[in-house]
Amino acid sequence: MRGLLIVNPRATTTTGNASDLVVRSLAGLVDLDVEHTRHRGHARELAEATDAGLVIVLGGDGAINEAVNGLMSRPDGTRPLLGVIPGGGGNVLARALALPLDTRAAIARIRDVIASGRHRTIGLGLAGDRYFTFSAGLGMDAEVVGEVERLRAAGHRESARLFGWAMLRRYYSGSDRRVPALTVERDGQPPTPRLFMTGVTNHSPWTYLRGRPLLPFPGPDFNSGLDLVALDKLSLTTIFGAVGQMLLVRSRPPRGRHVLTAAGIDTMTVRSVRPIAFQVDGEYLGEAEAVKFQFVPHALRVIALPAGPGEGHAKTGRGLAEAVRAKCDRSDMEFT
Repeated sequence: MRGLLIVNPRATTTTGNASDLVVRSLAGLVDLDVEHTRHRGHARELAEATDAGLVIVLGGDGAINEAVNGLMSRPDGTRPLLGVIPGGGGNVLARALALPLDTRAAIARIRDVIASGRHRTIGLGLAGDRYFTFSAGLGMDAEVVGEVERLRAAGHRESARLFGWAMLRRYYSGSDRRVPALTVERDGQPPTPRLFMTGVTNHSPWTYLRGRPLLPFPGPDFNSGLDLVALDKLSLTTIFGAVGQMLLVRSRPPRGRHVLTAAGIDTMTVRSVRPIAFQVDGEYLGEAEAVKFQFVPHALRVIALPAGPGEGHAKTGRGLAEAVRAKCDRSDMEFT
């Protein structure tokens, strides 16, 4: 098999000899060409243009997202297999696919899966014209992502502490906590206005905090639609209450007077009365006033083991998503 290895040399945990290690480890299975990204968007360009049957990304979630968008934009419609080797600070997709974070262990896992001929097919979210693998959002969570990018550019290392500092900084000096700007629109339901922030996940962890997933909904899976968590009040009590439930509760979505949840969404639109921060897979994309979200089922083949016991939807399709929806998503979109 011919393959392309895309390396982001500026990723948080990528070491100088990691690409050589990948090439040596996969020798005999994959004939790899190696390309290092040189600018923002380069991973997308490389993935879109390659004629290889396998694309492996060594880097963080940003480089992976770029490569995914390149694969989904290929003019000939073909989509090579995608492999990921974690090299960033968050590595949300790699963790969600149950890949080890250690570079050598992840490479060994990739080699074993390729040798066995197995792969998984995952769905993606589409936010406007940008695909995402695990999450997107408008409002404060996107503001925090933008703040972290600025702090990293100033020399700070990505960490849970950095995200915590960025969140407090935006909360006290950036976010508008008085005038809600967002409205969620879904087919067949009345609009839900006066929201401060919306987070949309591809039925996967929103992110990870010290290795523990923030799960908006139980039974994560990549082929059961999009999930929504939104807040109509921006207070520390509301924010930490929702985050705490996503960290500690595994049997249900977060609850609260000011928390809205909805599961198994195929399409919806989030509108804002003013330009508001927008992020996709942990990458700040500037400000937007309206974003249409769509679920794209069975979009990509990825080099990973079959879904494990923690990913209940893999065996039941949309059945569990519908059950969760019946419990937590009122038809009038009330907060519960």
